Amino acid sequence: MWYPKKFPALLAGFIGVIFFQLAGATPGSTSGNQQLDAIKDFQHKEALQRSQDAIGNLLSNYSLTDEKGHALSLNDLRGKPLVLSMIYTSCYQICPMTTRHLAKVVDKARDALGEDSFNVAVLGFDAYNDSPQAMSQFARKQGIDSRGWYLLSASPDTINALSKELGFEFFSSPNGFDHITQATVIDADGRVYRQVYGEVFDTPLLVEPLKQLVLGQPRPNETLWSGLVNKVRFFCTTYDPARDAYHFDYSLFIGMAIGASIIFTGIFLLVREIRHGRRAAGT
Repeated sequence: MWYPKKFPALLAGFIGVIFFQLAGATPGSTSGNQQLDAIKDFQHKEALQRSQDAIGNLLSNYSLTDEKGHALSLNDLRGKPLVLSMIYTSCYQICPMTTRHLAKVVDKARDALGEDSFNVAVLGFDAYNDSPQAMSQFARKQGIDSRGWYLLSASPDTINALSKELGFEFFSSPNGFDHITQATVIDADGRVYRQVYGEVFDTPLLVEPLKQLVLGQPRPNETLWSGLVNKVRFFCTTYDPARDAYHFDYSLFIGMAIGASIIFTGIFLLVREIRHGRRAAGT
């Protein structure tokens, strides 16, 4: 009869010990998760800062390989603004989604600025696996038409050096790679001009810096007339958030034309009055 009498007390004590251990472990586990989240947040902020610090960097002339296996250099892509996105082809979610969205925004930018106004390049940073064939296959899966796009591969040394100049950080992880998601806008001289972040970003975040580079800055051997046309296009090409697209706003052009005619008319009348006054004074 001893066992039945003692069993409830022993069972209660055993449950109490288990509850105490679980209660003690929970705060420690939560604290550990919070610490891990804090470390990740700190690493993300550091990566973002290094990415921003890269703005203004003049990129070196690296040797690259396109999707057909042809060699080219980074300098071959100069002369026009360049949008450069770094991905790895074995990525199953983020990189494909980012590339598909980038392609949509690139189409909108080309509709507004001109089909050949800038170049786009996707560079695989997993140097051991992102071969020209892998890059070509990746592009086909995302529905990328290679016309106007450069699908690039490079050696590990080139990837590491170029990544530093671009402010692009990546490292191996159990899921493949962890990396900052960015598209880098590079000017015609090969200098980092702007960074665009996120898998799905707002259209103006990419198009506006491209518009500034394509239409807002003077080009070599630009004539007075072409420069004037580009200035008009720069001010009159506006974003319509309802359609998520850019268009040429003729009302702005008409307003500018009316304003210019008023100014020239005023100058003409002023000059005529000055000449008339001089003639009257001479007589």
